[in-house]
Amino acid sequence: MPFATEAKIFTCSQSRYLAEEIAKAYGVKLGNVITSTYSDGEFQPSYEESIRGTRIFIIGSTHPGPENLMEMLLMIDAAKRASARHITAVMPYFGWARQDRKDKPRVPIAAKLVAKMLEAAGATRIITMDLHADQIQGFFEKPVDHLFASTIFLPYLRSLNLDNLTIASPDMGGSKRAYTYSKALQSDVVICYKQRAKANVISHMELIGDVTGKNVVLVDDMVDTAGTLTKAADLMMERGALSVRAICTHPILSGSAYERLENSALEELIVTDSIPLRNESKKLRVLTCANLFAEVMNNVHNNQSISNKFVL
Repeated sequence: MPFATEAKIFTCSQSRYLAEEIAKAYGVKLGNVITSTYSDGEFQPSYEESIRGTRIFIIGSTHPGPENLMEMLLMIDAAKRASARHITAVMPYFGWARQDRKDKPRVPIAAKLVAKMLEAAGATRIITMDLHADQIQGFFEKPVDHLFASTIFLPYLRSLNLDNLTIASPDMGGSKRAYTYSKALQSDVVICYKQRAKANVISHMELIGDVTGKNVVLVDDMVDTAGTLTKAADLMMERGALSVRAICTHPILSGSAYERLENSALEELIVTDSIPLRNESKKLRVLTCANLFAEVMNNVHNNQSISNKFVL
């Protein structure tokens, strides 16, 4: 019999809403998966339709806790044992990516470990968006399509028609990202320099550059506790900025993030729906990444180029 020509799309439970939007944009229905849960919390996903010889896409962001990553691994393993021909893990948010190097003795490189686990489970390709560090692609031996949310954010920023636009990085590590945005928007760049007392705790922050009379847009790959973003926004308003917005691809928004956001000088925080939001906020604007992923998945399945999706 010939190989099946249609791709099938399945979802992990934590990304169901986004997966439904991706499947709608792709033009297919989500595949049928049932997850059984034991009383002790152990769970088992089961494909309720044949996937033998097919290309399947499994959609699931792996934001902590660990059950999200575990569900992705079990879904991949089940697909491999059900004789799927190609297994593509579609991970809008690649979790554990902040641990991409040994920054002190006796700590893991979790991003490398996760890459190896995905490959060991049976993933033949990875599609993700705005990794915390670009070099994480090198942790994989399988193809990685690393998409940029700039294809979503840039049209929105241009639609605002902001005068005296300045792009800002909330830390030194994001300066390259800020520069590429500024190049696309033909704007100035400023950078915040911060020192941390410990993870998620900032002891000191300084601004490199002038924001007087400027409409500032902070650019980052993720927003977790929102401590850095809100402190940077308040600092820029103190230094004479007209307004401060932020664009962050992945809205983790843990701890007191929502409270900090509401009490900050940020005019709005623009994010994607790579991670489902825990709460609502009048300062949050969500731009969907469903069309981006649907188009890339379709091109991958049909062996077509996706080069035009790498804007930055």
